[in-house]
Order: sequence, then structure tokens, then C-alpha cells
Amino acid sequence: MTLDKLGVGNSGVITSVGGEGALRLRLLDMGLTPRASVTVVKEAPLGDPIQIKIRGYLLSLLISEAKRIEVEAIE
Repeated sequence: MTLDKLGVGNSGVITSVGGEGALRLRLLDMGLTPRASVTVVKEAPLGDPIQIKIRGYLLSLLISEAKRIEVEAIE
């Protein structure tokens, strides 16, 4: 599944980061790398952006960016 479908309060592990060029490099530079744990903290009232917790800090991502990140849900 992709990060945008994970849901508020749920956690997962990143399996891959998609995208091309500068966008992919920006996502990787922000710490969104394979095998990193991520938790969806909250979602904006209209659904965009979402706030996630990764590597001890909070990060806001647009839904279009979150759709490029594949995650495996942790139950």
C-alpha cells in the first residue's frame, strides 16, 4: 500500500520510494528511506497534507508525495 492509505494513528515500514529526479532525491533526503518506520500522526481537514512521524521528527507531506511511498503496515 502507499503512505497516503495508511490512516491516522497507524504505523508502517517504508519498502520503496518512487518518483523521479529531484522529487525522489528530496524525499530520500528528508529521511524517507526503505526500512524506516513511519507513523501517520494527523491529517488536514480536507485531507491534504498529512503529518507523519519518522526518525523522531514530524514531517508534513502532500498526498501526491505520499502516493509515491510504498509501505508495509505494522499491526
